[in-house]
Amino acid sequence: MTLLLADARLPGSGDLVDVTVRAGRIASIAPAGAPGERCLERLPLDGRWLIPGLWDQHVHFTQWAQTARRLDVSRASSAAEAAGLVRSRAERDPGTDVLVGFGFHDALWPDLPTRGLLDAVAGDRPVVLIAGDLHCSWLNTAAFERFAPGADGALLREDASFALTSRLTPSDEATLDRWAAEAADAAAARGVVGIVDLEYGGNLEVWTRRFAAGFHSLRVEFGVYRDRLADAVALGLRTGAPVEGTDGLLTMGPFKVISDGSLNTRTALCLHPYPDGGHGVANLTPAELLADLRFAAGNGIEPAVHAIGDEANRLALDAFEALGAGGRIEHAQLIDPADIPRFAALGVVASVQPEHAMDDRDVADRLWAGRAADAFPLAALLASGARLAFGSDAPVAPLDPWGAVASAAGRTRDGREPWHPEQRIPVEAALAASTRTRVAVGEPADLAVVESDPLGATPDELRGMRVAATLLAGRLTHDAL
Repeated sequence: MTLLLADARLPGSGDLVDVTVRAGRIASIAPAGAPGERCLERLPLDGRWLIPGLWDQHVHFTQWAQTARRLDVSRASSAAEAAGLVRSRAERDPGTDVLVGFGFHDALWPDLPTRGLLDAVAGDRPVVLIAGDLHCSWLNTAAFERFAPGADGALLREDASFALTSRLTPSDEATLDRWAAEAADAAAARGVVGIVDLEYGGNLEVWTRRFAAGFHSLRVEFGVYRDRLADAVALGLRTGAPVEGTDGLLTMGPFKVISDGSLNTRTALCLHPYPDGGHGVANLTPAELLADLRFAAGNGIEPAVHAIGDEANRLALDAFEALGAGGRIEHAQLIDPADIPRFAALGVVASVQPEHAMDDRDVADRLWAGRAADAFPLAALLASGARLAFGSDAPVAPLDPWGAVASAAGRTRDGREPWHPEQRIPVEAALAASTRTRVAVGEPADLAVVESDPLGATPDELRGMRVAATLLAGRLTHDAL
């Protein structure tokens, strides 16, 4: 089928153009109204702006699909307030099932999360509150008895928390897949055409099932972790290779290894100590990290290293240098200035989440006091020649690339003064970090139609950008024209 996108504008230009799409790709771009081939279908854009479709290049999609169904504790300013939210939910929605909440950030709380606080408001009903950074879970006694008998304290961190989180999914796959389809449609409504899914567990099986059932809203690149890396290699999976039966929409993504923790949980590995004296955690020795990267890269699977603290980033870069091949560093939140040029030199992509800078600015100022100027250094990375790839880490932040673009370009949100504005980057660069293609002849027709020119928009306007349509390989996945 040939489709004509009539009377479009390209960012930064007021000229009207007609864009012809054939066989899922852009076949021509010509001045509006110019003679061209006969089209079977015409879609008038009426002067709206046509941009490449957006990508979210770091999500935990199954968890994101569940987040709207969970108790939101992200606004709690204390453990007591979070417990009060649990009490209200338990009273409004009584039962014996596990009450799951999401989004707490305890780094700045004046009180401690304890079992007793949750026991007092929920009694024998299991309660699991997942931290906003996904690296920590707060449980009451009933939840510990069910999920982690014999564990001490009130919190599970890192691997123990990840293992618990993966168990908190509906047993009904059809329900979970329906939620995933709804989340994908919502993403398409924001101009999203693709995601890199770094969910824990069997992503190949999950996504193959979803596509077989008719999932069609997004391109999906799925990652694997250490526990499934050997299986992926045995199956012959290679990064970038499509999975049969999915029309090329499902492809193998990277191998992700989590080398340190997170800022809010105070487990990100740092050269300098936190206020409590700790330096964070290293989940692998340098030798173990390098061995994993060599095994993955040697079998055609791109390595992606989770590294948040400055010491973790240095060790990850050291491993890539020893490997002699590029890959990705996920998050790259705190980087010693001496390590900034190494990203471009080693061919390592900085896969970063600009919204985290706005979420964590106050925590960074406190926990990384004196070093916050080196946190989320987007402008420095860009100036060094590093390639940026933006994501949300959903559900840590909403799956909406416009938020990432706005935070990267403005370093501000909620009316606050810009945080380290010297690290702002141009909107054009932020959009490039959120896309995979161009509006150019021969490129895939993965496109978004927006109501205003993003290159002239303020950060607030970017966050609220109205998306009129989204096309995936020339097929409408969202239509509000």
